[in-house]
Amino acid sequence: MSLPLQAANPRYAGMVVDLDEGEVLYSENADARRYPASLTKVMTLYLTFEALEEGRLQLDQPLPVSSQAASMPATKLWLSPGSSILVDEAIRALAVRSANDVAVVMAEALGGSERRFAQLMTEKARELGMRHTTFRNASGLPDDRQITTARDMVTLAVRVMRDFPDYYHYFGLQEFTYRGTRHTSHNRLVRDYPGADGLKTGFIRASGFNVITTAKRGDRRLMAIVMGGFTAQSRDKHMANLLDRSFTRAALLDKSNWLADLDFSKEYMAFAPTPSHTPTPTPTPAPVEASPVVASYSPETAPFEPPTVATTQDSAPQTDPLQAFIDRERVMATRAAGGWGIQVGAFSQEDQAQRYARQAATYLPRDLDGQVAIDTSVGQSPIFRARLMALEEQQARQACEQLRSRGMDCMVVNASL
Repeated sequence: MSLPLQAANPRYAGMVVDLDEGEVLYSENADARRYPASLTKVMTLYLTFEALEEGRLQLDQPLPVSSQAASMPATKLWLSPGSSILVDEAIRALAVRSANDVAVVMAEALGGSERRFAQLMTEKARELGMRHTTFRNASGLPDDRQITTARDMVTLAVRVMRDFPDYYHYFGLQEFTYRGTRHTSHNRLVRDYPGADGLKTGFIRASGFNVITTAKRGDRRLMAIVMGGFTAQSRDKHMANLLDRSFTRAALLDKSNWLADLDFSKEYMAFAPTPSHTPTPTPTPAPVEASPVVASYSPETAPFEPPTVATTQDSAPQTDPLQAFIDRERVMATRAAGGWGIQVGAFSQEDQAQRYARQAATYLPRDLDGQVAIDTSVGQSPIFRARLMALEEQQARQACEQLRSRGMDCMVVNASL
């Protein structure tokens, strides 16, 4: 049995949301503090699109390139100080090339300085409900105080799709040409995964390989994030696996013989697209809980210490935990050959879930001895689901009847996912 992802890779976080139903289909470390890397540029582009909508920018407007912007490290367009770049070109450079020099050009155009623009980014994050995100720059280049969470970044990705449908297509571009040079996208999932049409990748050594992806299959759209991959390839493979499994789970949720997990959340229902599944702008932001007063934000003090994460690829385990997760899930699906199981509770502590599942197993009929697989898979953090799996449907229903007769709660689930 492989190590839990948290132990194997302290940088890992992942989340999948069904935008049609508002369900959280998968969540692992969704609220843990992580470095956004170039996912930061999604917020840079959000503020850019907002400025376009409000008339403060025009797509054909030239933006000046300062010496500060030109000095940014690669990846970049290698802009020269004193030159200019059109807003449309800048958007393409950010979405496709993830150009750091262009990020500073945009920050200075909208905020006067990158430092002030980072304050505007954090203020907007609070407004959107991203309560655990602090921005320090417009590019995602390393800064210990630039912190986010997987949940916050999913919130941002959903809002940029919903609030600016006329500009969302930029996140699906695979290439663009600037002054005769063709630049291709780092986001191979948009090219290779059927139905994927955005969003953004990111990498710094402290974060690992991150990606946000949205994909549509039939009339259903999912938004997903993976953070902390050891390689772009393993990250993409893991994302594709999560999307495949989440589309399958979402389809099962539509069937009458599926009982939804207790830990599913409706918090993303406010972001669900219209029935036509074409994102449309919303005049007012979805209600969020109270957040820190914007005026009290100071760029000198961030609300979180940086997370303890591996800062070099050399310190990574030899076994890629993302692939280990995929392998573990396949084993569980194989083990649940009958495709059914029972859930006897959801707990805040894993040991509680384990104890309760073991207790439930002792009450099952003798002909099931040695067959049941105890699972405490993580649902929406910090809930641990206590399940007994590897049952046929009739066995699962009989097992629940037996447990209910002893005063235990029980729910039959399709556990083949």
